Amino acid sequence: MLKIANHSIYKHSLPEGHRFPMEKYDLLPKQLLHEGTCVEDNFFEPEMPPEDLILAVHDKEYFDDLKNDTLDKRAARKIGFPLSKQLIRRELIIADGTVKACDYAIAYGIAMNIAGGTHHAYSNRGEAFCLLNDQAIAARYLQKKEEIEKILIVDLDVHQGNGTAEIFENDASVFTFSMHGKNNYPFRKEKSDLDIELPDGTEDEEYLDILKNTLPDLVQQVQPDFVFYLSGVDILATDKLGKLGCSVEGCKERDRYVLQTLKDLNLPVEVSMGGGYSPDIKIILEAHANTYRLAQNIFF
Repeated sequence: MLKIANHSIYKHSLPEGHRFPMEKYDLLPKQLLHEGTCVEDNFFEPEMPPEDLILAVHDKEYFDDLKNDTLDKRAARKIGFPLSKQLIRRELIIADGTVKACDYAIAYGIAMNIAGGTHHAYSNRGEAFCLLNDQAIAARYLQKKEEIEKILIVDLDVHQGNGTAEIFENDASVFTFSMHGKNNYPFRKEKSDLDIELPDGTEDEEYLDILKNTLPDLVQQVQPDFVFYLSGVDILATDKLGKLGCSVEGCKERDRYVLQTLKDLNLPVEVSMGGGYSPDIKIILEAHANTYRLAQNIFF
């Protein structure tokens, strides 16, 4: 069965007019249930994780500042959310969702998180709506608990996974692959193990050709035991924070190709949602929902 991490805390109250579409975390599971892609048993509720999981990735001083609300104002501003105890609790529960999804992925081939993909969180700071790096935390968990030796992170969000790149910069056991807009945030990029920078306006055909000419050889090169997939839908032409030109159908084909490739190779995969900032929430929901529909069709 497809298992999906979800929690009511994912939808967090923000000031009116905030540009982050927090309502998608409430609407997406409702849509999946309404259309019959999922039933209630597909969803599981993550909890507060033990701190040692977080501290395997994040500096203790930074984590303590988050917990104690002592982060300096400049660092807090870079995160982009008003900080609160409830927000920190939300981030911890999201991370636990990704961690627990890994166990389900090993059991069933794939598992997902309605939230997550917080790839701008560095070991010692947060940026751009990301406080704690859920997939990095889960990667360390897997290596310790499941004795997974080699991990591949496939980050197809429109923005480079700069925090993830920094965390695993000197770690050969985790290969970081980020395919993103060249001229998008972050404007100072980190160095992933493989970065592919796309020019503004890149459309479906070119995007998919590059992906299909990259992923199989990369998997053959890395020989991973486990894959994390960050399936951001901010590659869409309609996205207000992205500069690429992909369609909803192109984004769906991207997900189909990635998931089918991993299924054919019998590689377990955890999927976190990542970004999506189209002005019309219906477009965001449709693009995200396609990822779940494909997961059901391909794996089950």
